[in-house]
Amino acid sequence: MGRNKKQNPFAARKRQKRENGPERPDRRALPYEEIKRDNAFFIKYYHLQKICASEEEWSQFLESIRDNLPTTFRVTGFKDEAKALLSIIETQLFTEYVRAVAELHQKAPEDVERPLCLPWYPNGLAYQLHLTRKDIRRSEPLYRLHNFLIVETTAGGISRQEAVSMIPPIVLDVRPTDKVLDMCAAPGSKTAQLIEALHAAPEEHKIPPGFVLANDVDNNRCYMLVHQAKRLNSPCLLVTNHDSSVFPNLLTTKPDGSKAILKFDKILCDVPCSGDGTLRKNPDIWLKWNLAQAYNLHGIQYRIVRRGAEMLEVGGRLVYSTCSLNPIENEAVLQRIIKDADGALELVDAGHLVPGLKYKPGMTDWKLATKEVDQIFSNFDEVPESLHTIIRPGMFPLPADEMAKIGLDKCLRVLPHLQDSGGFFVAVLEKRRQLSFEKNDVVELVQLNEKAKQPAGEPQLDEEGKPVEEKSVPWGPQRKKRRLHGYKEDPYVFFGENDPDYEAIKEFYQLDESLSQRCLLTRCITEKKKNIYYCSDPIRDLVLNNENNIKIINTGVKTFVRCENRHTVHPFRLAQEGLQTSNAFMGANRRIQVEREDLVMMLNCTDPTQPPSTHELKKETQERCKELGVGSCILKYVDERFTLYTVGWRGTSSLRAYVHKDETVHILRLLGADLSKFETNKYENARVAAAAAADAEAGKSGEAEADSSGEGAATESTSSVSGAVDVPEAAKTTSTPMDTEEVTTRS
Repeated sequence: MGRNKKQNPFAARKRQKRENGPERPDRRALPYEEIKRDNAFFIKYYHLQKICASEEEWSQFLESIRDNLPTTFRVTGFKDEAKALLSIIETQLFTEYVRAVAELHQKAPEDVERPLCLPWYPNGLAYQLHLTRKDIRRSEPLYRLHNFLIVETTAGGISRQEAVSMIPPIVLDVRPTDKVLDMCAAPGSKTAQLIEALHAAPEEHKIPPGFVLANDVDNNRCYMLVHQAKRLNSPCLLVTNHDSSVFPNLLTTKPDGSKAILKFDKILCDVPCSGDGTLRKNPDIWLKWNLAQAYNLHGIQYRIVRRGAEMLEVGGRLVYSTCSLNPIENEAVLQRIIKDADGALELVDAGHLVPGLKYKPGMTDWKLATKEVDQIFSNFDEVPESLHTIIRPGMFPLPADEMAKIGLDKCLRVLPHLQDSGGFFVAVLEKRRQLSFEKNDVVELVQLNEKAKQPAGEPQLDEEGKPVEEKSVPWGPQRKKRRLHGYKEDPYVFFGENDPDYEAIKEFYQLDESLSQRCLLTRCITEKKKNIYYCSDPIRDLVLNNENNIKIINTGVKTFVRCENRHTVHPFRLAQEGLQTSNAFMGANRRIQVEREDLVMMLNCTDPTQPPSTHELKKETQERCKELGVGSCILKYVDERFTLYTVGWRGTSSLRAYVHKDETVHILRLLGADLSKFETNKYENARVAAAAAADAEAGKSGEAEADSSGEGAATESTSSVSGAVDVPEAAKTTSTPMDTEEVTTRS
């Protein structure tokens, strides 16, 4: 008897629709329609707010915000080779840029506008191209520029980031000694800037004493954040997943061994917002913009900045920023937190940190309206009772005398037409004293942490004896499903005092005593470690003190990898990701200085089974190789402009570079080598593939015609000798295997 299956309601509905009539055409098959960049409510609302000083400026604003956004990128400044890469960009890349743009727009090269160096970005490391993302991605003359941006971004040489998005980390003014919290960090471009600022003085600190704690409420976006930040390979980064509006107090260990609540020197609150400042980049916002978004977000934004203010050290700095132009999400939030702080928080002017940036001061007067902007409200008394749950008293501007004390004019309002950018809002707060609503009970926090360390009890079971899963909420940290005996993330297992693997690593690489072995960790409890990571001392302290009361997503940089080889005496090789950190602690025995030609040859060898023989190297390098035993090593190249370090492998009779493909291209570019081997023209590849497909199709048609004429001839021949001669079966099918083999070989 058939099993009584439960019907799928979605499938049944689909069948019913199919029976009722013809399906609607697939939208993906229809030609793409350009989004109409207009929204009557948006225009009416911002015209009402008078965000521009005159009607002429308002027209400029509308024209600019309807235009596409230019592409911007910045060079990773703390790296030794940054100046050399910047020089290559300003000469070779921009020469190619001018040629390609001239070809694209059918202009003379002298008429092409050169890329703009952003005057307010430190050390001239950021550039704006007069091209959109779409231009670069879809234009064949620009394929080399597109390749450059992709490769250098992956290698960590540059970061593609919207210009106005670079402002908050600059005005946060991070130093290598600062304890930094990024409360809403994903996707991570600003976090990367914070890490760069932390590593800005490598000659002074082998490893920065400060750290960056990057948090986001969305579990999936946390992994985007890890991917973005990992390019910089910092041991001073910790990524967590928590609702930032209720971010827990964290414990830290003081020099005397006692516990204290961690307070941060710098905090970035780049809060969730309606995003109407990004209309040039995300034109679909034109279709769905309405005031309800700002009203809904105001409370969340306030709770996040309030929690940030509580965790800020006295004398510390907090930057509040949004990519929205709406005063409800900007000035209204700030006036509310400053009023509640009762003098503990103060707005400060940070314009001097971004010289050359064009911006307007913060607004001191604004109005609220209904969703359709058909009713305007100047104060809460005018708001109908039906809207009291949506529009709150704190959203309206304070009286003029109170407003004057707050100093909202010190905020930075960046509008798109001022310098051909997106829209942004930035405000800098400093903490003068503790807040009255701050909770700093260390004893209670220690007790909670101890309780959290206790093993979880048996899970609650339902009527069928299955464990009841914990309910998740969209605004909280997204956790994995609970298993029968409770779910535990992969642990962070730090090295003990007498770890045998560490002793072997220390001896083989002659590690400096200043490298703390207790900061080495693995992600699983096993006798045979696979990947070994390194984090700074403050990060280790944070993990050990707080791993039970906050979800830690990632920390540490890969430093050693198990790589057992029958020819080597040591089972661990160096990891290129961690070389930026480990290099400072390595002895001289596993180092070899190579010449430019040798390094170029090794990097061009992409076949791991055929590494360059030591006999192909220069005499000087060959002599150095004789002193180096089999195993992992550091290849050092010294140039008048920079010094490069890469991981290598010394074989019994070979020497090869152990570098990822994109970093290989990055290094070859710095060395001025030929990159044509790595350049891919996707348009040319597509044409070749299309031609091959057309040839294959033509071949099939020819074979089909030949088969049909052959069949006719065979039939005629057979009928003519019917009953006289039997045609052998093998003879009829002889051609088939040959054709198949030929096609297979060709393909």
